[in-house]
Amino acid sequence: MVSLLLVVFLVQISIYAINVIGKVAVNDLLWSYSARLLLPSSKDAREASKLKAEVLRQKKEMAAISAQDDFARWAKLRREHDKAQAVYDAKGEFVGIAAALQSHRSSFDTMANIARWLLTTGMQSFLQFWHSKSPIFLYPKGWLPWPVEWILAFPRCQYGAVSINIWSMVCGTVIALVGTMVSEMVGCILAQTVKPDVTSEKVKI
Repeated sequence: MVSLLLVVFLVQISIYAINVIGKVAVNDLLWSYSARLLLPSSKDAREASKLKAEVLRQKKEMAAISAQDDFARWAKLRREHDKAQAVYDAKGEFVGIAAALQSHRSSFDTMANIARWLLTTGMQSFLQFWHSKSPIFLYPKGWLPWPVEWILAFPRCQYGAVSINIWSMVCGTVIALVGTMVSEMVGCILAQTVKPDVTSEKVKI
């Protein structure tokens, strides 16, 4: 069984990652993955558009030919048209599914927001409520002044223990600090590697 300590740490990392990436970006990422599974590919869409143009061209050509005067040519075009129409109907069905799913993007965003909240903030609140008396760390009682022990055990944990609320707050603070340090270090490295080519110019007085 996964320890409560690790679960709280992973939840805090998830919350921090979502805040850094952005909720809209997370929704777009989830939508792109779901679209790959449910929506037709761009290749199917291009083929459908080509088939539509071909069907319209064949209809126009058939209308310009008299079935009585040139029946053989008209019949050949009719067979090609029926074949292209059947393929287009199959492709068009997928395109129609794509349009229907695209119209439900707002509903998808709502469900994604609910799922994201349940897996992050909702999970954090549930764990803090359900395990409010469960100690994360234990240390000998009396090692620290009682006000410090009271803070570490807040709100309902026993003295001589670190509560899940305090551990969650510490994890969130440390993760945010480490993330800020890493972003600053990456920014400094990029600033050093990409240096502008500045040429010295003599100023005439």
